[in-house]
Amino acid sequence: MTSFTTFYLSGIIGKEVFGADGDAVGIIRDILINASLSGDDNDHGRQLLTGVKLKIKKDIKTYSFHTFRVTKARETLNVTSSALVVLKKEEVENGMFLVENILDKQIVDLNGRKLVRVNDVRLVTIETGTFAIAVDIGIEGLLRRIGLSAPIKRILSLFNVNIPAEFIIWDDVQAIDYSNLNIRLSKSYAKLQTLHPSDIADILEDLGKKSSMSVFSALDEEKAADVLEELEPHTQVHIIESLPVEKAADVLEKMPADEVADILDELEDEKAESLLKEMDTESSQEVIELLEYPDNLVGSLMSTDYLSFSLGITVEEVIRELRFRKPEPPELYNMFVTDKNDELIGTFNLRDLVVADPKSFISDIMKEEPVFLYDDQKLQDIAEVVSKYNLLAVPVVDRNEQLQGMVVVDDVVEDLITERKTRKRNRLY
Repeated sequence: MTSFTTFYLSGIIGKEVFGADGDAVGIIRDILINASLSGDDNDHGRQLLTGVKLKIKKDIKTYSFHTFRVTKARETLNVTSSALVVLKKEEVENGMFLVENILDKQIVDLNGRKLVRVNDVRLVTIETGTFAIAVDIGIEGLLRRIGLSAPIKRILSLFNVNIPAEFIIWDDVQAIDYSNLNIRLSKSYAKLQTLHPSDIADILEDLGKKSSMSVFSALDEEKAADVLEELEPHTQVHIIESLPVEKAADVLEKMPADEVADILDELEDEKAESLLKEMDTESSQEVIELLEYPDNLVGSLMSTDYLSFSLGITVEEVIRELRFRKPEPPELYNMFVTDKNDELIGTFNLRDLVVADPKSFISDIMKEEPVFLYDDQKLQDIAEVVSKYNLLAVPVVDRNEQLQGMVVVDDVVEDLITERKTRKRNRLY
């Protein structure tokens, strides 16, 4: 049977270390682990302890943990060291101190998709080394820190009451409140990027401004754009104003034009203008055109990301185009057929495509004389049309009946719930 010793970070910090001769060597101030909390260095949900920050008289240095041994006798921890080997600077820089960067800090519980605070860290010594295996986020960890865990558990046991344990294993942990780890942000946040944008947005909302910017900056542009869409307006403004103009423009270019217009609506005109100038011409022009619509008109709420096709192509060709373009789900709610002058002449949806003969033409499956809205109609007209015809997306045309965009029900509901103004009346240009 493999022997092991389990203990907690709170129990080892402040402990005196004894040498091979039995003399006191120094006092433990912190424990160093591998830098990566997620990735190839993670050994099946546990993190190897690599160093010990030791105070010897007035001198504090970090030594290799390889020469240290932790034993437990009747719940009393003993720490010994056969020799002191100072870790090289690069070894320390490639590690992470548990007290400094994890204990009492905010972390993301990847399994629970929420932000929590670490009260303690569970450690274990086995034949292959000593590892951090989980963080304690429960009340017991807090009581253990102040020395009340054992007596309170004894009292509660008289009433057959237990303190529920709350642990998160390393595989489900993503550290957030780091300090001095900027060079490793992209690697350390690798698991965080696997969460849904809505979950990341919720986490950012709970973080402080500094930490939220660190997390957001570490996301790739595609993920950052998706997350930015999910954030509350005040957080969107904070992030966009905090990012360099070039970085902010790159992220905004990945977003739908109507969403960008919403964000720019909340910014000072000078900031909005600088972002529009930095964005590529096509993207910025779409946004500017949307910003010109008054708040109370349909055009202010429409999306310019839509799919339109000509009469002369087949169902098979449309499906091939969809596979190539990989559109967002709302773009598939309703697809449009236009003539050479971009006038709207028909609509069809994804079901129409799936059940149709691949060789048939779009003209054979489209609905002629489609329901639409004019871009200069009042916003209240949207609800009437959506309700009457049970549509998920309504095409929007100008007075020449040229297709301009579409209104998606999701956007209408969000606008009603948040009671946000969607556009501003004043033109930027």
